[in-house]
Amino acid sequence: MKKIITVLAAIFITTVSLFAQTKAGRTDTTAHAKFYSCPHHPEITSHHPGKCSICGMDLSLSLKEQMKAKETKNYTCPVHLDVTSHQPGQCPRCGKKMALSLKEQMKAEVTKLYTCPMHPDVALTKDGICPKCGKELVEKKQSN
Repeated sequence: MKKIITVLAAIFITTVSLFAQTKAGRTDTTAHAKFYSCPHHPEITSHHPGKCSICGMDLSLSLKEQMKAKETKNYTCPVHLDVTSHQPGQCPRCGKKMALSLKEQMKAEVTKLYTCPMHPDVALTKDGICPKCGKELVEKKQSN
């Protein structure tokens, strides 16, 4: 019975978080609690690091939290690749400007749009010539 309640609670929490992030096309930017779990007993979770109540091992970030941390690192230092940040800025070690990570650069390249200066309704994913007037297409600036 305890396992069924735990599974139902997990499904409910997952559904609520998915709904919160997809509502009206917005990204949920609120701070979320981190979960720590035992490597040998994943059902033992906590909001704080500590010890497993069954085996006494240290609780570590759950696999889900580790994946989230890995995926949300957007900026890296060109010299110190292990220094990452969610915000642009300067590297705390050397002071160089943080650059978009390779993954973020690839995402930006894929989402580029090119438009005609005379025909803004023409939007293509690669540069070239406008099919309506023959002018060269220019990169459309992304609004953030």
